[in-house]
Amino acid sequence: MTVEAARTAAAPFISCRLDYCNTLLCRLPDTLLCAECHCTTDHWHATLVLRELHWLPIRERVKFKVACLVRQSLSGQAPLYLADDCCLVSDSTRCSLRSADISTCVVPRTLSSYVTKTFAAVGPSLRNSLPVQLHNPDIAYGLFRRQLNGHLFREA
Repeated sequence: MTVEAARTAAAPFISCRLDYCNTLLCRLPDTLLCAECHCTTDHWHATLVLRELHWLPIRERVKFKVACLVRQSLSGQAPLYLADDCCLVSDSTRCSLRSADISTCVVPRTLSSYVTKTFAAVGPSLRNSLPVQLHNPDIAYGLFRRQLNGHLFREA
């Protein structure tokens, strides 16, 4: 089996495990998500392997998946239980706010540390932290994913 074929075969198995409970992983400290902290030998560096495969590091991959869910929720392509957690400031207020002009999401106030780990809190705050060009609802979903991936790869 060639290396390229092995990469193609392994990617779906690894990515489905990484994508499980993304909103919980989003709030973990960096020490628990650091790929280099989990290396077993001095010769193998997970960060270098991820970069060679052009995969996002774990923290950025989690952000990528959550941001994609928020995008789908705002465009009506996500299940209702997710879509109910995401709304724009312009849709939720009767008066005109400056934040409505840049298409920001409403981030609910939370009193519990458990609530800050939910999709309703993580998703909108993550979307609001993205560059403004990624807030455009008119760009195609595939283009959004490519631009988001590039942004997060540069951020890492």
